[in-house]
Amino acid sequence: MLSHIGIGFMHLLAHLPLGLVRGLGAVLGWLLFYLAVPRRRIALTNLALCFPQRSEAERRRIAMGTFVHFAQAWLDRSWLWHGSEAVVRRRLRLTGALHDLAGQEPIVIFAPHFVGLDAGWTGLALNLKRSFTTIYTDQSNRAVNAWILNGRQRFGTVRLFGRIEGVKTIVASLRTGSPLYLLPDMNFGVEESIWVPLYGLQAATVPSLSRFSRLGKARVVPVTTRLTPDGYTVEVHPAWPDFPTNDTTADTALMNERLEALIETMPDQYYWVHKRFKSRPVGEPSVY
Repeated sequence: MLSHIGIGFMHLLAHLPLGLVRGLGAVLGWLLFYLAVPRRRIALTNLALCFPQRSEAERRRIAMGTFVHFAQAWLDRSWLWHGSEAVVRRRLRLTGALHDLAGQEPIVIFAPHFVGLDAGWTGLALNLKRSFTTIYTDQSNRAVNAWILNGRQRFGTVRLFGRIEGVKTIVASLRTGSPLYLLPDMNFGVEESIWVPLYGLQAATVPSLSRFSRLGKARVVPVTTRLTPDGYTVEVHPAWPDFPTNDTTADTALMNERLEALIETMPDQYYWVHKRFKSRPVGEPSVY
């Protein structure tokens, strides 16, 4: 019942001015920062581990910004998924090395967990004449699951692969020229991961960017999405000329190194509320 009410509320929000939606998001984010104490602690711990050189006050400011931008991006799904196409086009701006996503050669898109991930996906699917794919994890609530699936498949020619479909199906699609929108920068557990540095700490990291690009004979093109006052800027960065190699560990370490550089451009829009360092090497204590 609550999920249907929430989805109905998002339908209503879609018709409000962006400034009002963002204002509601700012209030919601501020409340979450003070009320969602466990998540606030996770964010502040992550920031202390990754930015020890910054003051506590500065890290707290970044954490507050993360909560605000996260809430704003969540409410922005209202107009992304229920607003008119004209509104969506007007609020999503593509920029950068768009030529690196042209043609039909295999491409893996490295899409780090900034708050605007859904806007970035929508912007690419709406504006570029290619068939995009990504990997999706089903939600436990059926109504929410259907809402998210419908929203992410609203524009363009897209396909969402369930994790149970396996690597072979995804690679086959990749080789036919459907870019894979990949989000490999979270902790998925030690079973699927290797240990490589992130901000000087050993971080359990899935090596999927290296493996998919190698198996699919694909170039890697990073795409980041920045929340702005008038919508989002979806930036296509130049393809990595030195990726992949035959060394999965070196590739994954390089991915994290370049991820750090991207985070530095908008640290308050990165997903710090995730327990990125939950998995620890044998013998190391929990950081949370």
